[in-house]
Amino acid sequence: MLFRFPVWLALATAGGFFVSGCRAPVASRARGGATNAPAAAVDSAKIEAQAHYATGVILAAGADTGLALEEFYQAALKDAGNEPLVLEVAGDFLQLAQPEKAQAVLERAIRQPNASGELDAWLGKVYLQLNQPGLATVASRIAIKKIPQTLTAYQTLFQIELQARRGAAALDVLEEAGRVGYPAASYLIGLGELCLRLGRELPGQKQAAHSRAATFFKSAKTLPGQELELRLRLAEGFFALGQQDEVTAVYLDLLKTYPEQPSVGELVRTRLADIFLGTTNRQQTAELLQWMVRANPTDARANYFLGSLAGEQTNFVQAAECFSRTILLNPDFEPAYGELANVQLALNEPAQAQATLERARKKYPRSFLLEYLSGVTASRQKNYTNALQHFTAAEILAQAGSPQRLTEAFYFQLGSAHERLGDLAQAEKNFLKCLELAPNFDDAQNYLGFMWAEHGLNLERARELIGKALAADPKNPAYLDSMAWVLFKLNQPGPGLEFELKAVANSEEADAEIYHHLGDIYAALGQGNSARDAWRRSLGIEPNEQVRKNLESAAK
Repeated sequence: MLFRFPVWLALATAGGFFVSGCRAPVASRARGGATNAPAAAVDSAKIEAQAHYATGVILAAGADTGLALEEFYQAALKDAGNEPLVLEVAGDFLQLAQPEKAQAVLERAIRQPNASGELDAWLGKVYLQLNQPGLATVASRIAIKKIPQTLTAYQTLFQIELQARRGAAALDVLEEAGRVGYPAASYLIGLGELCLRLGRELPGQKQAAHSRAATFFKSAKTLPGQELELRLRLAEGFFALGQQDEVTAVYLDLLKTYPEQPSVGELVRTRLADIFLGTTNRQQTAELLQWMVRANPTDARANYFLGSLAGEQTNFVQAAECFSRTILLNPDFEPAYGELANVQLALNEPAQAQATLERARKKYPRSFLLEYLSGVTASRQKNYTNALQHFTAAEILAQAGSPQRLTEAFYFQLGSAHERLGDLAQAEKNFLKCLELAPNFDDAQNYLGFMWAEHGLNLERARELIGKALAADPKNPAYLDSMAWVLFKLNQPGPGLEFELKAVANSEEADAEIYHHLGDIYAALGQGNSARDAWRRSLGIEPNEQVRKNLESAAK
């Protein structure tokens, strides 16, 4: 609707002089007609203007907007000094693509004594719509001279340059506009939005335009007294620039200032996914997510992202709770099943992970992720035959549609399953593929090096790989144990003992295999008592037939 009439409509239709709401009171704002017009003529013009206006109000109330606008047009012509009325009528005609009538009322209005620069700025817009860029430029410059902070005039000058595809000149207009003193927040945000538009329409100017937009938005952010609409525009501006930390900061401020405003919460919900993926300030993101869950505990997506954030911060217990709640609230939220299973594996709960994956298997078709996680779960349960079946299925699915999913992590898991099943050739093939994709993957370097050492294969190359793993993580007890073992296999038990003792010292929990190897190294060095002590420690942690035989043999 072009016209908006509040409670004063009844006064206008009751026979008295009308009182204006959105349109300013004609009687109180009228400045008179021409400068030298007789008083009687001026009064007559005002009376005629009031009559036209009152008729327009009545017609608009009856939804006859076309005739109503004609009456308002006549009122603006008769009372050209009533700037609020003139500007609203001109805006209505521009909205209806009738710039000629907007031109008529504005040109009459700017001839009035003390006409403001806002009239010139709007006349510049009209001239541009009439395809008269020269006149539009003149009117806009007059407006800027009268009111340096008139955004409307700069918008017109900017549009002239943009239409001519003069990107540098368009940016110069915005640079000029940004140099005015004491700008309002709305003015700066408007300039920032024009910069974004320049970047969209002329990609060659995008970098410079976005840099300037960021400056405008950040300056606007520091100014006090911003209403909700302006803050939302500011957040959208930062969002368009990809400055997710700034977006999050504005949203947090909005949530604190307008805690009961539904539109704010809804906007946050629609933007949250992108904010979460892009922001580097996880603390702010956590605050947003926690607010959303408090405001709406049944919001499945907020719970999901809160779980993702908790998992990222290795708070796996909270992550599992959030993902479980997500599935409870929305059983069709497919990504939550994989995330929950992954977290359950991180908590060393393979049985729970298997149950989660079985629920997903009943609801969704086979997928790479479902098969891959099922393989990892089976490996954790030491069911390597089942694990290999799932990994093979995952590999076939990925090769058919998404080969990029066959990452170093996949080949590491596949190689591990083959090694556990005793297929050393396939294990070696997959570990080498893993290291081809990620040459510095220290877990794979150590695993392959240890596998070779365990079976007396490629010992020098095994030592080289384990050495690289140790360089990446010098205090890792598994890597230290591997180096000790490959040195033992190379008939260097003395240097091996040094690494094995470091492995013992750096282990958080006593490890049966480390004490097994320590006993073998002591035995090779002729230190029988120490060897027996180490083997006993190993058997106390985990039964092992070979260690038992070593201990019995040493006791004879």
